[in-house]
Amino acid sequence: MRVGFVGVGRLGGHLATSLLKGGFDVLVHDRDAEAVRRLAAAGAEPAGSPAEAARAADTVITCLPAPAAVARVVEADDGVLATLRHGGTWIDMSTNDRHELLRLAALAREHGVATLEAPVTGGVHLAASGEITVIVGGDDAVLDAQRPLLEAMGRRIFHVGALGSASDLKVITNMLAFVHLVACGEALMLAKRSALDLGEAYQVIAASSGTSFVHETEGRVILDGSYDIGFTLDLALKDLGFALALGESAGVPLDLATAVRARFAEARERYGGSAWSPMVVKLLEDEVGEELRAILD
Repeated sequence: MRVGFVGVGRLGGHLATSLLKGGFDVLVHDRDAEAVRRLAAAGAEPAGSPAEAARAADTVITCLPAPAAVARVVEADDGVLATLRHGGTWIDMSTNDRHELLRLAALAREHGVATLEAPVTGGVHLAASGEITVIVGGDDAVLDAQRPLLEAMGRRIFHVGALGSASDLKVITNMLAFVHLVACGEALMLAKRSALDLGEAYQVIAASSGTSFVHETEGRVILDGSYDIGFTLDLALKDLGFALALGESAGVPLDLATAVRARFAEARERYGGSAWSPMVVKLLEDEVGEELRAILD
């Protein structure tokens, strides 16, 4: 199977590398020429456009930061559908809006192209090790054909229903992660101001009923002062916007998510949209005049 991969940034680059390690022939395209060069050095074939990546591929994967970027790559004159063969498959691994995904899937169907959505969750570090979780929406038969490819990139594959269902579930998981991140910062600051050892407090929380995946991963980059989780405030606000829209359409009040979104918006205003998402905790550090720092084992 030859795979075209469009969008090989921090996340997509790791996913494409896993495909290379799995023995797939991979053609890569990205606006960042350096990202393409890194993958080429690992054995990928560079492509000058999404259409070039799709022309010689059986399956094309997109992993892009926003729905508008996915739409441009898929339906533009030099896009994926311009050249992907009849009977090919497009897999979107972006965090996308379900309505936009369904619109593009209908367009793909007109071109004789099947669609899967397969957003991932678990963080860039799990993508790097090939252990990330993949949430799939789409037809059983299409998934069966593409499963070896997905299993090369992720450890757990969840098929959650028809197209659109994975987009919704990914938005829900991200909403929870952002709520946990703000709560993690507040918990650590409470420990700090209570004269507790922060390293020990982190370990106790990690071993308690109050732990979370976010505490155990993003808590570390807060305490080491890097805040580097490979995910920006702009992306967090995009996903929180999706969550609030989903809540409105489902008739579910999301008071906590609304408050968390306001906090992220404040962080973006102060630190810029390209700052890492855990910088939302720096707001609290600045407000109380205390840094959350500890050396962990």
